[in-house]
Amino acid sequence: MNTTNPTSPRDGRVRVDGDLQTVPTAGFSGVPNAHPAPENGGAGFHSVVSYIRRSPRMNGSQQASWERNAPRYIVTGLPRATTASQFTTQPPLDLVALFGRDAPLVVEIGVGAGETLTAGATAWPECDFIGFEVYEKVLGSTMSKLAKAELNNVRLIAGDAVSGLEHLLPPESIRELWTFFPDPWQKKRHHKRRLVGPAFAELVLSRLAPGGLWRLATDWDDYATHIHEVLDGHPKLVSVPGARFAVRPMTRFEARGVAAGRTITDFTYRKVADV
Repeated sequence: MNTTNPTSPRDGRVRVDGDLQTVPTAGFSGVPNAHPAPENGGAGFHSVVSYIRRSPRMNGSQQASWERNAPRYIVTGLPRATTASQFTTQPPLDLVALFGRDAPLVVEIGVGAGETLTAGATAWPECDFIGFEVYEKVLGSTMSKLAKAELNNVRLIAGDAVSGLEHLLPPESIRELWTFFPDPWQKKRHHKRRLVGPAFAELVLSRLAPGGLWRLATDWDDYATHIHEVLDGHPKLVSVPGARFAVRPMTRFEARGVAAGRTITDFTYRKVADV
């Protein structure tokens, strides 16, 4: 795991939405580099990304957390596409070298403020965890929680999860994938931007181990219907009935949805092993 990026500006800044933001050079290597993306976008998954653009500015405590904890948790030295948040073709991560052991892998897409990732890594110390997140301020908050809990079985990747799954993780390497509260893209003309779709499902299936689980949750009824439509009939997925995932805590984000009267829908799908 590299802790420096020779392509970063010397003052440790990166350009985000046209503005230069200060980021410690020992942490996030999120700048365009000399590895351009393939003209066809790789395997074709890049028309959908795992995020929408928001302000990336960190407050003082988040910045301090980054400076203290990034060398411990942030995976750096990853070749980027022309868009700094996306990854390009490269050898997959050596997970044994990354974590110092061979253990089941759990991946979370969009770590939020880190509540779920911290809870999962605490409850399942026998597993290793990778969290994808594009927003530095969110990662700063997440690292504070991880460090306070003294967790060593978590690594964070600052970047898009779609290109990250495609280019960074080996086939059939994931025991569980967590996709909790992806952006609903509520307007009908934006539905094509939703993360959960047929192409992304194929990518997920290629990275899930046989018998691996894909856990999802949403607080928008039409997105829940969409998830059912995309995943219920897939021949390589079996819906696993059950109540709310016990490891997933009630986050402030989810609580706001409940307070607004929205229904929380949880999903669990198991990848069917090849016969």
